[in-house]
Amino acid sequence: MDGMPHDANVPQLRTLLLTDLCDSTGLVEKLGDNEAAALFRDHDRLVLELQQRWRGRLIDRSDGLLLLFERPLDGLGFALDYRRGLEALGQAHHAGPPLLARAGLHVGEVLIWRNSDEAVSAGAKPVEIEGLAKPFAARLMQLARPGQILLSAVAEPLVRRAARELGERGDALQWRTHGRWHFKGVPETQEVHEVGEPGLAPLRMPRGDAKARRDMPLWRRPMALAAEAVLVAGVAVGVWVMTRPEPAIAFAERDWVVVGDLRNLTGQTVLDDSLEQAFRISLEQSRYVNVLSDLKVQQTLALMRRKDGAALDRATASEVALRDGARAVILPSVIEVDGRLQFSAEVVDPTTQSAVYSEQASGRGLESVLDSIDTVAEGLRTRFGEAMASIQQTTMPLPRATTSNLDALRAYALAESAFLHSNYAEATTLYENAIAIDPEFMRAHLALAKLAWAQDEQEKAYAHFANAMRLRDKVTPRDRLILDAWRAEMAPEGGSLAQWLALARIYPDDFAAQSNASWYLLVENRFDEALAHSIAASPPQAPWRSYPLVHIARIHTAQGDPGEALKVLDEAGKSGRVPADGAWAEAMASMGRRDEAFRRLRAVRKDGNEGLWLLTQNGLASLAIGDRNYAEAIDLSARALDQSRGMPYPYPRHFRLSNAEVRSAAGKPVPVAELKALESDFRAALANEKLVGRYEELFRYAALVYVAQRDGHAEFAGRALRWLAPQAKKSGNRLVDKMLVIVLANQAGLEGRPDDGMRLLQAQLNGHELLLAHAVMRDLARAAGKDALAAEHEQWLRTHQGQALSEVAVNQLLQPLNVAEAGAAGNAGPPVPSRQ
Repeated sequence: MDGMPHDANVPQLRTLLLTDLCDSTGLVEKLGDNEAAALFRDHDRLVLELQQRWRGRLIDRSDGLLLLFERPLDGLGFALDYRRGLEALGQAHHAGPPLLARAGLHVGEVLIWRNSDEAVSAGAKPVEIEGLAKPFAARLMQLARPGQILLSAVAEPLVRRAARELGERGDALQWRTHGRWHFKGVPETQEVHEVGEPGLAPLRMPRGDAKARRDMPLWRRPMALAAEAVLVAGVAVGVWVMTRPEPAIAFAERDWVVVGDLRNLTGQTVLDDSLEQAFRISLEQSRYVNVLSDLKVQQTLALMRRKDGAALDRATASEVALRDGARAVILPSVIEVDGRLQFSAEVVDPTTQSAVYSEQASGRGLESVLDSIDTVAEGLRTRFGEAMASIQQTTMPLPRATTSNLDALRAYALAESAFLHSNYAEATTLYENAIAIDPEFMRAHLALAKLAWAQDEQEKAYAHFANAMRLRDKVTPRDRLILDAWRAEMAPEGGSLAQWLALARIYPDDFAAQSNASWYLLVENRFDEALAHSIAASPPQAPWRSYPLVHIARIHTAQGDPGEALKVLDEAGKSGRVPADGAWAEAMASMGRRDEAFRRLRAVRKDGNEGLWLLTQNGLASLAIGDRNYAEAIDLSARALDQSRGMPYPYPRHFRLSNAEVRSAAGKPVPVAELKALESDFRAALANEKLVGRYEELFRYAALVYVAQRDGHAEFAGRALRWLAPQAKKSGNRLVDKMLVIVLANQAGLEGRPDDGMRLLQAQLNGHELLLAHAVMRDLARAAGKDALAAEHEQWLRTHQGQALSEVAVNQLLQPLNVAEAGAAGNAGPPVPSRQ
């Protein structure tokens, strides 16, 4: 799509996508000029990113877009992602109702030509297109409802055949035909189709207007329909009176339900916890129905001042549902009737606490009850409106998805409860009991792996995870995605972002996936993308919403809006206890309220989380560097270094390196002998190809090289780089690659090749780069005599003080160096007195 034909008289077959942002004028009036301008800037960034992702060419824009694509599927991909991106954009800017656009997609011949440079300078567009396909696509777009993607009869079969290339996302697409339409200026009637993602597509008949009207037979036209309506209404009233439909809940895709406590009327205790857990798991296989987590229910009960372990009966569950925005309450029960075990589930409207409908199934013997649960869950999902095809695609029978042994299932359920209450030793024992009963119980293996991983017992985690992976082909599609994400999470080279993104896109309300995706996007400085996933991870139903809220705060600080960051942090504080002192101090310091930032960090105590305290000392040292109080910065860093000695990996090496960074940033060059000793430790650790967090250790090694370069040890840095470069490239980690490019470019400058360094670094400046890339680019430009370019990067550093503090890569390792570079560019005032 980059090349344009020279002969404007030769028609070109292209895919055209036209969009129109709905009620953009009202949006400006509502938000005000400044906030609306910020929203539209973010909108432009979204469009640019999607253009690059889907290989589109932007021809025209105002409130809407006109884009060309080589492939129809690329046009659809853009439209689908644009739909999601607008929704996230509207939420981020508090735009009120969802931000929506109309879209029309058509494939046809157009004439394409470039305007002359003179015409462009006079205000013409660089590229023009004409042809009947253009107004036809415009008619489609104008016909669409807000949020609706309409396709022509030419585009629909081409897109539908290629949709399988989108994987599971393509399989989940919903298609609908809206009949034939008359378009003004188009001689023949045209078939109109709709496509969209579940829960997002309106899937409703478009509204005609003067330029488009539906082709209908005579008997369906208004006058005929009016007469028919009178007759039909009379019949309908009589039928309704006689048949009186049962009440229903207006349930929509991705709505929430609260599962109450199981009523076990059989007297068999093995069913108490096991069936409730099994029922949850069966429902949670759905991409349509969301089940409020046990943890979120417990948090809400605490806000209601109910005692821990309070019964989740009809009244209490209904109150929880109303507080947390759940649409329905489900009350499961099991009873023995005539020698058969009957499992049933009653659906309750939480506003009235009245029963809406129920499902039940029965069988003989304990071994039948899991099949009964599957039958009931499937019936409920159908009642809520989920398509049978979706149920069949996402569902696996409970005995296979979990275990066929009720004793193992009960042990697992009790372990989950123990974990919920932070009784980790008890949870470990119960998970192990579940595996002892059924060694093929994948969920128990994975639970043990995650528990060991969280407690830094990597060898145990690997062993349990290997057992879970052995059973990968025997579990649900959702569980397979979770396993794939954890496999990448535990891999030495890292790189789990793609897997968390896949899980988040297929199951949008998997809050762990959304939160993890937002974190790793934040690590890579992909702030806009991270913001969208952080927002998706932090609705009221998310039990750990305070963590992604802190992600959002750091994004706002990095993007120069610390005031908004503080508002989000206030919300995070209301949502639960979370380590947010660092993010709070970063926002305050960015606003110039540095004394308050110091006080907040100094109030953090060692008891409870020594690692967090160490990172806090590093943050204090960075703030002191920003104030040019170098003696205090060095003293704070030395304290953290002393405290880290004797702690487990990776603390001692991390804080030795951090201390070297602080001294370098404070203008106290680190002796080369000390750097060599630290390098030797890094090399010894990296000799282990299976080292946990190996990519982080490579990143630290690259940071060590940067310190050596900064302090004038070019020969040592060059030798270290020759060892690092092949190791870093072999790891394939994007974060490591970013740091490697920075030190390679910097080394080129030290060796008298600044132009080579600039060429190497330029490709990385895509808006996601580390702050140090601009510091190195500035120095290279100065060395090459390119003063204007150097000034441009100096200005960039001056205006990104927030990013200097808020970059989170590898426990904010680069923060002292970032603050030194950005502070120097910002011409910080005179040194402030010590706050000791």
